[in-house]
Amino acid sequence: EIPLRLVGSEMCIETDEDTLMWLHDTGLIRRIYRVRKPDVPLKAYEDLQSFKVFLLDVGLLRVMSGLSPKVFIEGSRIFEEFKGALTEQYVLQELSLFPQLNANYYWTSDANAEVDFLFSDGLYAYPLEAKAGNNVHAKSLKVYDKEYNPQLLFV
Repeated sequence: EIPLRLVGSEMCIETDEDTLMWLHDTGLIRRIYRVRKPDVPLKAYEDLQSFKVFLLDVGLLRVMSGLSPKVFIEGSRIFEEFKGALTEQYVLQELSLFPQLNANYYWTSDANAEVDFLFSDGLYAYPLEAKAGNNVHAKSLKVYDKEYNPQLLFV
C-alpha cells in the first residue's frame, strides 16, 4: 500500500525513490518537473530535484485515497477539500492524450506563485492553470503573464 496524504490542495505520496521509480517504470505514475525558466525546450530547464507525482488516472487517485464514488456523484464537503488535487489529476490525464505537447512540467516563482502545467509545441511554452469550480481567478497565471508575456494563457 502506498500512503497518500493531503498537503494544501495536493495529494502527496510518501515513499522512497526506489518505489517511485518502480511505479514510474510500470506507468502507474507520472513525474511532472519544475522548470527553472519557462522557455523552449522545457527539458533544458527542468529541475530534476523538484517534481510532482500524479497517478495514471483520476479513478486510481479516488480509490487510493479511499474516496467513495458518491463523493463525485452527489458532491460533498469532502469533494470540496480534494477538488483541486482531483482537477489537476484530470487535466493531466487529458493532456496525456496529446504526447506531442510534452506536458511534463510546472513553474514556480521565487515567491509563492505556481502554474500547474507547462506544455510546448516546440516553438513556445504555454502555461495552464487547472481550476475546479466557478472561481477561476488565476493569481499565479497573472504573475507568470507579467513576467514572461507568453503567446497564450490557459485556465
